[in-house]
Amino acid sequence: MELAELRIAIAGDLHDQWDASDQRLLETIAPDALLLVGDLSDGGGRIPRLLAQLDLPMACVLGNHDTGRDPSGRRLQRQITLLGDRHCGWSLRTLRPPGLAVVGARPGSAGGGFHLSQAVRSVYGPLTMDESAQRIEAGLAAADPSLPLVVLAHCGPSGLGSGAADPCGRDWKLPACDWGDQDLALALHRARRQRPVPLVVFGHMHHRLRRGAGERLSFHRDRQGTAHLNAACVPRHGHDQQGRALRHFSWVVFQGTTLERVSHRWYAPDGDLLYEQTLWSAPLPLMPC
Repeated sequence: MELAELRIAIAGDLHDQWDASDQRLLETIAPDALLLVGDLSDGGGRIPRLLAQLDLPMACVLGNHDTGRDPSGRRLQRQITLLGDRHCGWSLRTLRPPGLAVVGARPGSAGGGFHLSQAVRSVYGPLTMDESAQRIEAGLAAADPSLPLVVLAHCGPSGLGSGAADPCGRDWKLPACDWGDQDLALALHRARRQRPVPLVVFGHMHHRLRRGAGERLSFHRDRQGTAHLNAACVPRHGHDQQGRALRHFSWVVFQGTTLERVSHRWYAPDGDLLYEQTLWSAPLPLMPC
């Protein structure tokens, strides 16, 4: 039996770069689902309202900028309310159609191990690192094993390297160090004793390194077979050398429950695919002699 192909578009840290052209572009390229890794803006409601208008299966986890530096948590809560069940922080969201299990990690993360901002505490209450990991792990345990599985986070897990150019490396302050989330790493470690986790998607650490130090490594596949994708191409609106407008999405393809391809794509607003950077593709099966 031929397994169904599932195409997922992923929007990295938006930082307010989302408008009607993105909405129209998604209608044209028609992915099967859309994932957003947070930092939509600095606490505004414009983008959550636009996202709510999209007729597309969607999941989102809000980031540290989405708190709007409001310790009361009111700005964070307003966006969660506007997004409704599209926001899956610390929870499982099953998209049917197309048939996709998305487990959200800790919302509002700023990386650096484990820290709850006052805004997150105001909305969700105080949690320890272990309690946060347990919530993520519970979502993974409840996910339908017959569906492709994605962990959606704002900041990626610790353990992916301590260099400035590593997927979760700190590049804005010396010395460079691992700036990943320890609760997410703990949850993955525990969950993978019971089931495989094919893909973790996140942002927060931008691809372009500070002080002109080049580009971040945006993909890593670990020894357990989990792929880690940093989707934070910032700014995601731009122009190429010919002056053509560009819109960035990361792009993931599953074949059944198996991860097949991972790439970064840059589209023209009319839907033409102008550039694609392939990050990984599954090896072809060996043919019998």
